[in-house]
Amino acid sequence: MSEGVYRGQPLPVGARGKNSVGWWGMLCLIATEASLFAYLLFSYYYVAIQRGPSWAPQPHPSLRLSGPNTVVLLASSVAVWWGEEGVKKGERGRQLVGLAIAIGLGAVFLVVQGFEWRAKTFNLASGSYGSLFFTITGFHMAHVIAGLLILIAVFVWSAMGYFNIRRHAPVSISSIYWHFVDAVWLAVFFTFYVTPYLFW
Repeated sequence: MSEGVYRGQPLPVGARGKNSVGWWGMLCLIATEASLFAYLLFSYYYVAIQRGPSWAPQPHPSLRLSGPNTVVLLASSVAVWWGEEGVKKGERGRQLVGLAIAIGLGAVFLVVQGFEWRAKTFNLASGSYGSLFFTITGFHMAHVIAGLLILIAVFVWSAMGYFNIRRHAPVSISSIYWHFVDAVWLAVFFTFYVTPYLFW
């Protein structure tokens, strides 16, 4: 990939590390998206406190699908990190394998989440709990889809040889977003699948 230059100075596009404009843009995007999820999760806890123990569905949400699915998503984050380390060391094969594994695991997560949705005895219109459950997990699934599209684009560009040890900002930026998606899922998982056992 050729390096962009203006007046003899290399442009920050594609540069590695925190000098990249894309790096700071992604951090700003993550900050706004984190605020969205914070507000949504706050809504859940606010309504839960107002309604009391009878609000959560009975029996409590099962961990049969959501538990292994959480492990799948966390494993995808490890794969992205492993692939990113590959490009930093000039190991393109490792980078491609890491990204491919992450894409596959992300797709598995979406499929399992679809089965999880179908297994629910409530729906989006069945009350405030159902509304919040499907809204929050739905927003998260949309972020997973966006993350997968980003990872697929980076995978294709990596296969075309666009990145190297010195210029790999898009790989690092996409990995930041994927780690954010995983961190959000941990908060969502704790909220919907763990707190009912702790408090209701």
